[in-house]
Amino acid sequence: MAQRKIGVWLIGAWGGVATTVVVGLLALKRGLTSNTALVTTIPPFDALDLVVWDEIVLGGHEIRDTTAVVEAKQLLEKSHVFQPHLLGQLEAELSAFDKNVRPGTLINVGHTITSLAGSQALKFQHESAKQAISRLAQDIKDFQTREKLDRVIVVNVSSTEPPPSDDVLKWSWAEMSAQLNQAGPGPLPASSLYAIAALQLKCPFVNFTPSVGTDCPALMEYAEEQGVVHVGRDGKTGETLMKAVLAPMFAARNLHVMSWVGHNIFGNLDGKVLDDPVNKANKVRSKDHLLTEILGYKPQTLVSIEYIESMGDWKTAWDHIHFQGFLGTPMVLQFTWQGCDSLLAAPLVIDLIRLTEREARRGSAGVMRHLASFFKSPMGCDEPAFAYQFQELKQWAAKVAAESEPRA
Repeated sequence: MAQRKIGVWLIGAWGGVATTVVVGLLALKRGLTSNTALVTTIPPFDALDLVVWDEIVLGGHEIRDTTAVVEAKQLLEKSHVFQPHLLGQLEAELSAFDKNVRPGTLINVGHTITSLAGSQALKFQHESAKQAISRLAQDIKDFQTREKLDRVIVVNVSSTEPPPSDDVLKWSWAEMSAQLNQAGPGPLPASSLYAIAALQLKCPFVNFTPSVGTDCPALMEYAEEQGVVHVGRDGKTGETLMKAVLAPMFAARNLHVMSWVGHNIFGNLDGKVLDDPVNKANKVRSKDHLLTEILGYKPQTLVSIEYIESMGDWKTAWDHIHFQGFLGTPMVLQFTWQGCDSLLAAPLVIDLIRLTEREARRGSAGVMRHLASFFKSPMGCDEPAFAYQFQELKQWAAKVAAESEPRA
């Protein structure tokens, strides 16, 4: 059987989600963990000739000065994310991953994220947007050459940046290109600069964050022009997943939702960044639009996200749903979701890597609409209900299976 060699380039390479992805992939490669929580290991996806664990090589961009081992041990000691015996067996591989990590960009990431930057990233804090794109792209190109990779998939799992101005979101690719030729950092957010670097190299781009990434007309146009697949936005891991499952129930039973309040607390680095109201704006917007789309009307809603340092990587979401039943009687549904943030996100990222590589191998281009079930604000999808989104993914799998031939 011919073996592929696929690069995965993680933006935010030493963050909680990326570190958990790296530990997870290394553990899977060594047979140290099961396939629990990986959608792509169950039917019908397990028959699609997806990239396997030992075909994946890891690298990435990061703005902090740390290491994968340090971050993994912190997740273990503070939040009990991993089994204690696991990290000891993977320490050498984690250190090897560090050799493929390069300094990221600080352009338009906001004051809070900039304050976390280490000495390596700060060396580039005065570069222009054009210089940043060139440097970031060269890092990915060097990675592909050095590791002799067939393809590199770029995945953004960094902290949430502030939203850009509305004007940026209206540009064509020609207008954006002209802006990039101007001196200085310009108005584009870092997530879009990473995306442009990836698209230049014809690398598929996955945006797991609420940040803009490729979710604007200019970069959708550029991706089509380059013949590259891309997808986003904001991984659907916890409370919003529950909304996408429960809200259709209220709509189907014609129960009128009067109000839906969601209160979220967590204490990891992403929570610290979201404690800044400027950065939080992107996240709240991503979590709050779903109900109106599913119900067909807008109930009173409140979404709160609070940083509680002692929580570590664990998050709790408490939702209070006040709805009206038959004869106008008000009723209440409440639920509490408690989970480990990185462990909820990491398997979805791994699934997205495998599904994105498969679609790129098919020769597709543009937004991968069939991956909507993985995102809070899925690009190119008008159907917000999780069940329908997942059905579309299964239909894609059936289509791919029908056209596939066994690998030689």
